[in-house]
Amino acid sequence: MTPDLELDCRGVRCPLPIIRLAQRIGDVPVGAVVAVVADDPAARPDVAAWCRMREHEYVGESLAEDGIPSYAVRRLH
Repeated sequence: MTPDLELDCRGVRCPLPIIRLAQRIGDVPVGAVVAVVADDPAARPDVAAWCRMREHEYVGESLAEDGIPSYAVRRLH
């Protein structure tokens, strides 16, 4: 899946990947996907938890071209 917006959070530590996601989710239309590319291990549970709390869909995890985890979020509202 190709995201509508990719946030490069490589080298950024918790809680900044989530803060950036929260700041930018409104930049895409409802139904679009934002990918958070983050090498901080805390990003994995944090992105999923943020989706539950903010009522967006956690689509899943994949790897960016450089092997860094990428977490996909679908905007629902």
